[in-house]
Amino acid sequence: MNMNIDSTEATDVQLAAELARLQTEHRDLDAAIYALEGIVAADQLQIQRLKKRKLALKDRIIRLSDQITPDIIA
Repeated sequence: MNMNIDSTEATDVQLAAELARLQTEHRDLDAAIYALEGIVAADQLQIQRLKKRKLALKDRIIRLSDQITPDIIA
């Protein structure tokens, strides 16, 4: 049984590390989009792709957060 607890803790640590990485990437994309939008002749297709990637990251962040923090029924 102790082995299961260690395995669960390792999984939680891995999920938390992945969540932190995704959040950092999400913030970086936000900064890149902001910078590109400030350029008059910015590539709108590139901005659109970055926004789509950012949205996909947000979805993954939400799913990982839900895995780490289980629902508590009141």
